[in-house]
Amino acid sequence: MEIKKLEKKIKAILSKHFPPENLESFFLSQPPAHISADASTNFALSIAKKERKNPVELAKKLCEILAAEKIGAEVMGAGFVNIRLEDSFFFEFAEKFSGAGYFKNPENARKNILLEFVSANPTGPLHLASGSAATMGDSLARIMNECGCSARREYYVNDVGNQVKMLGLSLKARFLKKELPENGYQGEYLVGIAGKLPPEAENWPDEKFSAFAIGEILKLHKKDMEDFRVTFDRWFEESEIHKKNLPAQTFEKLKAGGMAYQKDGAWWFGSSAQTAENGENGDDKDRVLVKSDGNNTYFLNDLSYHMHKYERGFNRVIDILGADHHGYVPRMKAGIKAMGGDPDSFTVIIHQMVYIKRGEEILKMSKRAGDFIPLRELLDEVGTDACRFFFSMRSPNTHLIFDIDLAKKKSNDNPVFYVQYVHARINSIFENAKEKGFDADEKADFSAYKLNPEERGLLLKALWLERVLDHCLKDLSPHHLNGYLMELAGLFHSFYDKHKVVNPENEEQTLARLLMMKTVKHAIKTGLGLLGVSAPDKM
Repeated sequence: MEIKKLEKKIKAILSKHFPPENLESFFLSQPPAHISADASTNFALSIAKKERKNPVELAKKLCEILAAEKIGAEVMGAGFVNIRLEDSFFFEFAEKFSGAGYFKNPENARKNILLEFVSANPTGPLHLASGSAATMGDSLARIMNECGCSARREYYVNDVGNQVKMLGLSLKARFLKKELPENGYQGEYLVGIAGKLPPEAENWPDEKFSAFAIGEILKLHKKDMEDFRVTFDRWFEESEIHKKNLPAQTFEKLKAGGMAYQKDGAWWFGSSAQTAENGENGDDKDRVLVKSDGNNTYFLNDLSYHMHKYERGFNRVIDILGADHHGYVPRMKAGIKAMGGDPDSFTVIIHQMVYIKRGEEILKMSKRAGDFIPLRELLDEVGTDACRFFFSMRSPNTHLIFDIDLAKKKSNDNPVFYVQYVHARINSIFENAKEKGFDADEKADFSAYKLNPEERGLLLKALWLERVLDHCLKDLSPHHLNGYLMELAGLFHSFYDKHKVVNPENEEQTLARLLMMKTVKHAIKTGLGLLGVSAPDKM
């Protein structure tokens, strides 16, 4: 966490010259690649109005303050300050970087987070959008835990409702070789499940067909997630909230709080009144809680499930949902507020559609019609590494076109191959060094060593990985990590084309560069691991 330590050090220096409220806006960022600097800050620009001074003059003052503390800095542009670090700083960083818990931030220790994702209805195999959601949720959980949060993964199983009934009827029709019911599930996967039914199933009630289908499909879901390197801490069945009578309890609490009213024989949630009152965390119209036939709506059941999440001790709840769930967010925030919870602790990440590109053709899919590409099929064709890396290359706000031909390439055109090859290449460098009598873990004094631009670039990029993880947490998207890894891989390939690592005639240089390689290898392995992608030793 050297960046945060450096920020803390500079803040302590500046505290002698600026009031505490101004220091709140101080932070360091990585300069663009074309800027010859190691860190940058817009501090002078951010406090210029408060200080009633020209930002350039403030920037000059800042440089003088830092120079007095032997920190090199210069003014850039309209008031930016660029910082140049000593070579010794990078070697000190490299010695610490590979240690366990390097990225853990004590400030995150109190964050108890529940990520719910995938949660696909158990009415058919998982599809590509499920893979996208799984990649995002699992990668975010890995990053959160790496940074010191406590993050758990949950899969919500919708095992009650009309879709479950329709699934059972569709399976029954397949078993009895009859015509599928209207709006039934047409996928061929039901033919395989029907083949597993015992002969006596012809006398089963409809509910037993539903239960059998759900059980078999959930086995497929769990196997897909296992092979996708996603481990859920809990598979939470919707039927559990009904066994605990949670929807009824939620309903009674809403009535007691004056947030439920009767109209046209149904009970409604008065969200619009809440919105009119405070202008936020509300919905644009009221929603039905209990229908006129006495059955709960999905909204009431889901609200009770989410309140149960808080009751289990989570202080932040994150749902990852498909593109058709935009209207879900305001009503759920309104419901949480009406139940006495903090709506700002609830976040929904809406991820966009995934399209498959094969050759020049982009395929379109429909789950109910059965003409979709299952996640399993893509896994079997391109592998877990390519799936997870490609799925995480875009932010959740962007449509993803998954290029199958590119994902299968064993060349640097394929981004996951490009990054993984760095790890394998460095491993071979270590083997070569060992053969020539060098130990990559040997401690040495590099105080007199002068870094060349390529060496400095590698260590600088590794240094800023901690801030990349901060961006992932802030934006709730792992895609920043993909970009970082490809940039680091590019720097490595550029370095390796120009410089030899193992040179028996120059021990100091060899040991210094072995430490650099160790640092880069750790950054690559850590980044790939957080994306759920392997870091092979050989390729």
